[in-house]
Amino acid sequence: MKRRVKRKVPEANSNTMIIIRIQGKKDMHPRTRKVLYSLGLRRRFSAVFVKPSEGIMAKLQRVEPYVTYGYPNLKSIKELIYKKGHARMEQRKVPLTDNNIIEQELGKFGIVCIEDMVHQIYNAGPHFKEVARFMWPFELNKPAEGLKGSKTIFKEGGDTGNREDLINELINKMN
Repeated sequence: MKRRVKRKVPEANSNTMIIIRIQGKKDMHPRTRKVLYSLGLRRRFSAVFVKPSEGIMAKLQRVEPYVTYGYPNLKSIKELIYKKGHARMEQRKVPLTDNNIIEQELGKFGIVCIEDMVHQIYNAGPHFKEVARFMWPFELNKPAEGLKGSKTIFKEGGDTGNREDLINELINKMN
């Protein structure tokens, strides 16, 4: 039986991180599935923004064969929220078509428009947690060229694991 090599937990290089699930549910350990669900990644090609911390990095190490992650730039965050952004209102998925929805839910934190949300996420502002919880996980498209070796790590020519700043290219392909 093959075993993964234990590696040290990587350091975070940015304020914000995006995690994209690229593997399905086949032959997955129940604990791994639980970690994916706790991150909000229930479906294949879904993505969420998180604030990097030791706890998140430890979770990512557990689910690394199923996800890819990196540090998005402002342009990628803005495009994702404008194109694929949905809000969670009363456990329903509502598209972000106007700022009234945002002002209604996040107005008490001083966030009144989509631009305020983008800057809270990019800078990992004081209300990052509320904005991230307000957002529904992004449902991305499958990349046109497909994926390389899905189970191998990105540094070894695969798709999973830490892409750092190269995650922006993948986001553009999947958006």
